[in-house]
Formats: sequence, structure tokens, C-alpha cells
Amino acid sequence: MYSYQTTGVCAKEIYFSVENNKIKEVQFLGGCSGNLQGISKLVQGMDVDEAINRLSGIPCGNKNTSCPDQFSKALLALKEQLV
Repeated sequence: MYSYQTTGVCAKEIYFSVENNKIKEVQFLGGCSGNLQGISKLVQGMDVDEAINRLSGIPCGNKNTSCPDQFSKALLALKEQLV
């Protein structure tokens, strides 16, 4: 299980696992519980690159980031770490 410290959003941290470039599990610490549970379920089984493409750049209100955007950053950081 990997962890990622978020910035600029209500969720404080994201825990996730990836196997064979597929997202296995995602848990957000803090944030809007129902929405984040929904996002977690939607990305389960999704290819990492597909999730990055779909979630990257999503804003939240007047913020230039969001919990989904932060998750895309977490996945990008993991990809860089594994190279």
C-alpha cells in the first residue's frame, strides 16, 4: 500500500495499491466521504494511465486542484518512483 500527502484539498492523505498497472484499492483520509468512496469504487480495476488522464486537472470550487486531481498526482509520483 502506498501513501500520498495531499496539498490544497480537504483530504489529508491517500492510501492506494497498484498491481500490474491496475488500481486495486484507494482510501482517502478526510474529505467528502461519500464522493471519495464513489471515486475509489470507480477507479478500482482501472489502468493507472487511464486514471491519470481522466482525473488530472479537475478543480474543486475556486481551487486549482481537487481530491481526484491529487490522486492523479499520487499515481504520477508512483510511476516516477518505479522508473
